Amino acid sequence: MVTTPDDPEVLIVDDEQQLADLYGAQLPAEYEVNVVYNGDEALEAIDENTDVVLLDRRMPEMSGDDVLDRIRENGYECRVVMISAVDPDFDIGEMPFNDYLCKPVSSRDLEQVIEQQLELRERDRRLNEYLELQSKIMLLEVEKRATELDDSEEYHELKRRAREIEAQIADEVDDFEEIRRKFEKTDRAA
Repeated sequence: MVTTPDDPEVLIVDDEQQLADLYGAQLPAEYEVNVVYNGDEALEAIDENTDVVLLDRRMPEMSGDDVLDRIRENGYECRVVMISAVDPDFDIGEMPFNDYLCKPVSSRDLEQVIEQQLELRERDRRLNEYLELQSKIMLLEVEKRATELDDSEEYHELKRRAREIEAQIADEVDDFEEIRRKFEKTDRAA
């Protein structure tokens, strides 16, 4: 595969080597793909040119949660998509990822989420925050029972923050409704 300097750089991090390699093999040739198998390798591989990180949440030695924290602490502004068989819990509300996919993940889902993240990286910060909140809300609504949601302060805080941002940007972002519909239609949590 021949890539050019303008090709988006995707870092795949998963301790299941065959799965990580499969993800890498499924991505289109226009991505420059780097596959690593643990958190230490991920932190060595990431740099300012990394556009999207596909990050397994449950890994031995250094979890994906810890890798995510270190990515943000080191100032990298790349888009991070958690990919995990771990059922998300209310703790995701404060985690600084951009999207979350539950395994198993199809090649179509991988490509869709990468394209979505590449498109959103150039958009308004508040729009990105709104979509990240919506992703977390939808994920929790799929994974949790209604009574759990009703009893969760974290869930209600996510909803409150999303409504607040939506009120601020709905009239300011020209294509807000179109983006919101597209996001809801392609969200893999549903």
